[in-house]
Parts: sequence; C-alpha cells; structure tokens
Amino acid sequence: MFATLLQSFLVRLIPVSMVLLALQRSIFVDILVFGVVAQLLLAFAASAGAAGGSERGAIVGFAAGVMYDLVGGTPLGSSAIALSLGGVVAGLLALVAADPQWWLKAVFVGLGAGAGEATVPVVRLFIGESNPWPPAMLKVVVVVAISSAVMSVALVPLARWCLRIRGPEWTAPAEAEPV
Repeated sequence: MFATLLQSFLVRLIPVSMVLLALQRSIFVDILVFGVVAQLLLAFAASAGAAGGSERGAIVGFAAGVMYDLVGGTPLGSSAIALSLGGVVAGLLALVAADPQWWLKAVFVGLGAGAGEATVPVVRLFIGESNPWPPAMLKVVVVVAISSAVMSVALVPLARWCLRIRGPEWTAPAEAEPV
C-alpha cells in the first residue's frame, strides 16, 4: 500500500501545489494586473485539466483548493469547488483536439480559469457572505482568464510532470515496398 502511494502522482503534486500556494500567498498578492490578483493555483488546476483531462484537472483543483482553504481560513472546500471546476472545464475543452498545440492549450486554460473564477461569487453566496458579487466581476474574470492563459506556457509542462503524463511518441513511418 505504501509503495503504491509512493508511485502515484500525489508524491509530485502535493509539494508542487504547496510551492505554488506559497507563491500565490506571498508574491502574487502584490502583483496586480489592472487591479486584479492573478490566480496561480487556478491556472495550475486548469493547466492540469488541459494536459491530462477533466478527471485529473478536478483532482488537482480539489487538492490545491483544500490547501488554499486550510491556509486562507476560508470554509473548507469553498476554493476547492472553484478550482475543481476550472480543471474540469479546461479538461472538457481539451477533448476538442486529439493533440492540441500549445496555443490551443493556453486558450483552454484561459477558458477553464475564467469559468472557475466566475463560480467564486456563487460559492460565496452559498457560504453566506453578505456581498459576494464584486463590483467589477467581468473585469476580474477576464483578467484571470488572460493571465492564466499566459501562465499556462509554464504550467502545462509542470502539470504534465506532476501527473506523470508522457507525450506521444513519434515513430517513423514504415517504408512501403515497391510494387
């Protein structure tokens, strides 16, 4: 049982998520793009979805969201819902192409992160916050989506490494015998 745990992708996912969480809570809080904080963990969850499918995106989003809730003092699972949804949406969009190019994966990550960020006020409403809708919600969703698409250039390969996803192997075409 212990050997199975050591061979799973969780051995890589948990430390990487902890480092990204530390970056989110320390450096990315001070980096404002048009007055909006870029969401590194949401971009990572959406990148995992674009790289490995909706199920893996949901797992990464849930694990990173629970870590964020434990550090941030928010109700347990509230961030995990938004991050999981971002990973699921990016993973479902990645089904459109068999082996999408990097720019298409960036579009999928941006759309997944935008969907995840759009669910944050809904989750806050269910939690019982007094004013869950920020005044500039459209601006927040657009900035998070675009910043996540930009960060996906580095986060998709990191997610592939964490999830132990190998790229497709190229094989030389067989030579046809002369007729």
